[in-house]
Amino acid sequence: MIRERAVPSDSAAWLGTANNVILAVFKGVVGLLFDSRALLADALYSAADAAAGIAEKVQLPQSARQRLRLGHGAGGRMKAEPLAAIFFAVFLFMGALQMGGASVSTMVTGKAVAPGFMAGVAIVVSIALREIVFQLQYRQNLKKPGNASKSFIEMHRHSLYTSIIVLLGIFGAMTGEAWDIPLLLYADPAASIVVACLVLWKGYRLIVGAVYGQEEAKAEDKSAFIETVQRVHGVITVDELKLHGSGHYISVAVIISVNPRISVLEANHIANRAKILLMNRFSQVSDVSIQVMPYDPGYPYKSNYEGSNNDLPTLLQ
Repeated sequence: MIRERAVPSDSAAWLGTANNVILAVFKGVVGLLFDSRALLADALYSAADAAAGIAEKVQLPQSARQRLRLGHGAGGRMKAEPLAAIFFAVFLFMGALQMGGASVSTMVTGKAVAPGFMAGVAIVVSIALREIVFQLQYRQNLKKPGNASKSFIEMHRHSLYTSIIVLLGIFGAMTGEAWDIPLLLYADPAASIVVACLVLWKGYRLIVGAVYGQEEAKAEDKSAFIETVQRVHGVITVDELKLHGSGHYISVAVIISVNPRISVLEANHIANRAKILLMNRFSQVSDVSIQVMPYDPGYPYKSNYEGSNNDLPTLLQ
């Protein structure tokens, strides 16, 4: 019997999240060692990208676990989902405010110094590494139907612009020291302030997406999605369907019930067909997560004796 089965996580998305974590640690360490506030702010921005990716991917499993523990009551099942995103956002707010305040203090007191040479090397290496990972993600997403690549392309573009700002700040300060132009020494803390503001905006969007994106959509908005999933041969019921906003695109989280006597492979095929159908029919859908549960009519409708005559048929095409 199928206990619990989810569609495998998008490996391209997890690759991007892991890359953001590595970049955040790398740029943070180099920024501390070689006194670059702009690189520290960029490390915080990479951490924000990683937090957004993690918060998006942990939503459905958390809902499914609470559904199993608390039953079908809507009260407790929905409230805990935004907690991870809100926790990350608060951490980002604190880091961005501290980074922006320190940079403003540096500019006001006139104690700006040029970062070390390795800070420039680090930002160039991080841009190159991000671009390599992006190309791997893009090629992997080209093999998938729908618009799964749009959201991470937009995120990559914003991250690239942020890194360019940091690059200009670091090399501007280094140029000011080399050519004895004191005004250019403020390029590094100025870039840090700009990136800190971007991190604050990203944290704000993370909270808004977690709180308002988790709200139940209106019945007329969800009916088309539910109807589409129910058309898939093998789906007995659609137990839960949620829509999460992400910029101009939305992600869909679905819990479906299938015949408990089919194999795990068959259940996975049903989930994959439902995912492909949703992404092909709705152009605004950027990601679909499907949780597969065994269908159980439950007491008092379930018979105490289940013979071979009342086996549920395999509903695969």
